[in-house]
Amino acid sequence: MSRPGRVSPRLLFLVPGGAALLLGLAAALELLGLDSPLRVDRLGELHAPLLVFGFVGTLIALERAVAARRWWGYGAPSALGLGSLSLLLPVPDAVGRSTVAVGFALLVALYTVIWQRQPATATAVQTLGAVSGLAAAILWLGGLGIPEILPGMSVFLILTISGERLELGRISPTVTKRVEAAGTALAITLTACVAAAPTLPVVGYPVLGAALLLLVAWAVRFDVATRLVRAAAQPRYMAWCLLAGYVWLVVAGAIWLAVGEPQGWMYDAVVHAVFLGFVMSMIMAHAPHILPAVLRITLPYRPFLYLPVVLLHVALAVRVAGDAREMLDLVRWGGLGNLVALLLFVVLAVATAVLGPPARRPEEADARPGLPT
Repeated sequence: MSRPGRVSPRLLFLVPGGAALLLGLAAALELLGLDSPLRVDRLGELHAPLLVFGFVGTLIALERAVAARRWWGYGAPSALGLGSLSLLLPVPDAVGRSTVAVGFALLVALYTVIWQRQPATATAVQTLGAVSGLAAAILWLGGLGIPEILPGMSVFLILTISGERLELGRISPTVTKRVEAAGTALAITLTACVAAAPTLPVVGYPVLGAALLLLVAWAVRFDVATRLVRAAAQPRYMAWCLLAGYVWLVVAGAIWLAVGEPQGWMYDAVVHAVFLGFVMSMIMAHAPHILPAVLRITLPYRPFLYLPVVLLHVALAVRVAGDAREMLDLVRWGGLGNLVALLLFVVLAVATAVLGPPARRPEEADARPGLPT
C-alpha cells in the first residue's frame, strides 16, 4: 500500500492520455491556421478523437478502474490512450479504432462490476454513457466520420458527468425516486440518439437537443452547485465551474433542437460548447476530488485556480461570437485563449499540488471546538 503523499504508479496509465492532450492541442493550433510546434501527418483530422477518447476517456476509465478494483480494468484506460495515439502511426486506422472500441467495452464491463456491488441510478446513467461511447467507437470503426459520431462522443461525456453529479448529490433531499426515474429516462433517450441522429438526422438531432435541455433542467434541480455559489473557497469555485458548464450545454442543446444537424459555424459552436464549455469546466471543477482518489495527489484549492476557468469561458464566448459573425480573427483569438486556459490550468494545478495545503490563518489555527473565534 502506498504511503500518504506518495505518487501512485497509476500515473503511468495517464502518460498516453497526457500525450493525447498535447497532440490534441497541437492539432487545435493547426486547425486554427496557426503555427504548431508538432508536425505530424493527419494531426488536424484526429483533433477530436485525441482529446475525447485519448485524454478525457483515459481519465474516466482510470477513475472507474480504481473504483472497480479489478486488475483487468486498467486495460480500459490503456486501450483508449494507446488506441488514440496509434491512429498517428503508419498502421491501418482499423487498428486504432478497434483498440478504442475494446477500451469502451472494458469500461462497460467495469460499470457492470460496480453495478453488481451497489446498484444505483447514478451508476446506470454512467453505464449508458459508456455504452454511448462504445456505440460511437463502433460506428467510427464502421466507416462513419467524426461529425456523424459527434452525438455519441458528446453523450458519453455528458452522461458520465451527469451520473457523477447525481452520485455526489445522492444524500440531497431533492434526489427523489421521481428525479432518479426522470434521469434514467433522459439517459436512455440520449443513448438512443447516438444511433438515431446520424441515421435519421431530421428527427434524431432535434430529439437529442430537447433531451439535452431537459437533462440540464434535471441536473440543476438536484445539483448542490446552485446553493454552493454563495459558499466560500473551494465549494464556491466548484459551483461556478459547474454552473458555467451547464450554460454551455444549453447552448449546444438549443442549436441541435433549433437547426437539427449543425453545419458550418454552428457545428464548431456545438463541438466546443460541449467539449470545452461543459466537459473541461467540469474537469476543472472535479480535479481537487479526482486526483487524490485516483493518483493520491493532493490538489489544494487556491484562488488563482479561477484564472484558467475565467479565461476558458471568456475565450469560448469570443470564439462562438466569431463563429456566428464569420469573423475568423475572433475564432482564432478565442481558440488560442482556450488553449492557454487549458495549459494554464495544468501548470497551476501542478503548482498548487507542489505547494501543498495553504498555511492556516492565525485565527483558524487558534480556533478550538467550543471556544469563541
